[in-house]
Amino acid sequence: MKDVAREAGVGLGTVSRVLNKNGPVKEATRLKVERAIETLKYKPNEVARNFKMQQSQSVALIVPTIWHPFFSNFAYHLEKKLSENGYKMILCNSQSDVDKEINYISMLEKNKIDGLVAITYSYDLDQYISSDLPIVSIDRHFTEDVVYVTSDNESGGRIAADELMKRGCKEIAFLGSLSSIKNESMRRRQGFENEVKKHNFPHRILELEEPVHDIAGSVRQFFEEYPEVDGVFAMNDKWARIIIEELKAKGKKVPEDVQVIGYDGVTPSKEEELTFSTIKQPVPLMAEKATQALMQIIQDEPGEEKIILPVEFFAGNSTKKY
Repeated sequence: MKDVAREAGVGLGTVSRVLNKNGPVKEATRLKVERAIETLKYKPNEVARNFKMQQSQSVALIVPTIWHPFFSNFAYHLEKKLSENGYKMILCNSQSDVDKEINYISMLEKNKIDGLVAITYSYDLDQYISSDLPIVSIDRHFTEDVVYVTSDNESGGRIAADELMKRGCKEIAFLGSLSSIKNESMRRRQGFENEVKKHNFPHRILELEEPVHDIAGSVRQFFEEYPEVDGVFAMNDKWARIIIEELKAKGKKVPEDVQVIGYDGVTPSKEEELTFSTIKQPVPLMAEKATQALMQIIQDEPGEEKIILPVEFFAGNSTKKY
């Protein structure tokens, strides 16, 4: 099999999927492998082949850090859904270490795991991702056509802007950061801006390039420059919490003086209740759809390539009633 892979210029995992007909392979790739098999007059060892065809029944989840409430919440629900489908979950807490992430892709190519769900923002990873592999991405786009699952980020931005406007704000702002990696979360600002421009409503934008080492300092500087801002849509709940803390430190009351809306809608623990206003992502549904999409790829069944799920506004104590 190694000789076939070398001759065809593909990985061992791709050769295995062609031989066993148990995974997605591009037609052009399949033909290259078949030509290599014919050229080398390769005949599989049936005993070894039958042993290899026993799947590991395990799927890896890559997250940048398990300490982030959204990632840990998603991991909890994904493990539950995979278990219902007879699969174990292996967690890769990558800390954005691209070598760790590449290692899991290598495990997938060598059939040591059956699939991969990836939440990753590592720039160099794109070149290792192939649409031939059973991979589902959360939020991020790759150069290859990889299935991704996301919430409706643009709609979330529109909803946040609309809620701030109708709750009596006079000037509102988007505060957040921008990744060099193309992903769906960038659409939050886009939805926000589209909505405020449609209504010709006064607004400000603070969008910093990642990584942002001092969010609190940037928030303080922003409000020193624009003290008239009385409504904020934060790119995520982490930013929202910091903004609320900084406003209170400045003697501003939330929501009386400034209203704040976050994005994510998850808490650090099951026991903790959501208190401030936010755009809630349907995390359990995202995990369910990611599992379903991955099972379809593994079983070579047709499925959607882009799965966009609805969000909703949660009215907490950081916005006024109307």
